[in-house]
Amino acid sequence: MRRPDGWWRLKSTPEKVETYTRWSFHFFGVSEAAGIGLATYGQTGPRLATLLSLLVVAHAAACMATAARALDWALGRRAQPVRELWGLGALTAVLAAVAILLAEHGPAGDGVDTATLSVFTGVQVFGVGTMALGVRHRWRTLAALVGGFAAGAGVVSGAAGVLWPAALVLAGVQLAAGAFTSFTAVFSVWLLKAVYALDDAKETRARLAVAEERLRFGRDLHDVMGRNLAVIALKSELAVQLSRRGRPEAVEQMIEVQRIAQESQREVRDVVRGYREAALEVELAGARGVLAAAGIAAKVTGGTADLPAKVQAALGWVVREATTNVLRHGDAKKVAVTVRMSKGRVVLTVENDGVAETTGHGPPAGPGGSGLAGLRERLSAVDGTLEAGPAGKGVFRLTAEVPLPSTTTAAALEAAS
Repeated sequence: MRRPDGWWRLKSTPEKVETYTRWSFHFFGVSEAAGIGLATYGQTGPRLATLLSLLVVAHAAACMATAARALDWALGRRAQPVRELWGLGALTAVLAAVAILLAEHGPAGDGVDTATLSVFTGVQVFGVGTMALGVRHRWRTLAALVGGFAAGAGVVSGAAGVLWPAALVLAGVQLAAGAFTSFTAVFSVWLLKAVYALDDAKETRARLAVAEERLRFGRDLHDVMGRNLAVIALKSELAVQLSRRGRPEAVEQMIEVQRIAQESQREVRDVVRGYREAALEVELAGARGVLAAAGIAAKVTGGTADLPAKVQAALGWVVREATTNVLRHGDAKKVAVTVRMSKGRVVLTVENDGVAETTGHGPPAGPGGSGLAGLRERLSAVDGTLEAGPAGKGVFRLTAEVPLPSTTTAAALEAAS
């Protein structure tokens, strides 16, 4: 059964920030409709209040629709919503003009000026803040946008009959409030882009860590094969020349070539074996470096001294697979790796946070992929066991246990003491 907050947990951190940002701008529209439109019912008569409320609600709906499209454009998912921006600007100007005309030439009564002036200022403030989401060359355009609406507020209110000192006050209020909402909108978009950029950088660092390991392996192969191949080429050429002259030394040179080739095969196997075999101490150090490169805090505790080679190899594979899955799944910030002795067994625990929960009874989207079957096979070769599953809210734990020979256990306990 899906948990009520399951849809939220399945989102990555950038997606959560984007959802929060989108709903924040939708909440601005709701705030405009409730805080300005509905508030007019307590300030003036029902007929005028209904008219003003409908105007504000229509403007709030236009702001929410424009904000959604402008945010998509800011994230590079659609073309710039030019028509929507011009439409919202025209609607904002018309509604502000209607509100100031109603204030000066509409029905008289207590609270009429307060209601109409709040609509006059409010629609411009929210309109300018929304339009700021969809403009290029932000600072120059924003200055022109905010300044233009502020100047227009002063000119229109003065032309409608408002005293010029009061009109200047309205222009100043519009300038300050419009600048604040515009800055808030621009900063929200900048923050959202920064979160996505950091997430991309995290993935890039993880890929670079893998690429660095491949380069290291390539360098090892080059060091092994480069010298030997040069010697093989030189001796083969010498054998050809001796053979053409009918010299018996050609056979000795080819025997030497054969020996060097066999030696090269052995060295390559050693390099590959060292790459494929997962020594626990080496894997712990590698995991710490790869996780750090991906921006994940890794804490490793416990010792690996006096552990048999087969046990270290099996547990090394557990560390390698767990580290790969932490990088590939979830959104971990911390990983804890613990190696300890318990009743003649060595216990390896890998625990990470930032795991998104799934529905049903399947494995979570953490270190629980198809690699677990391979790990269990490797551990079964040394009579080990593997357990993996959630260990709390957003936490995944992988535990591997391998029995130790009695002599190894005694040596480990003695070393610990």
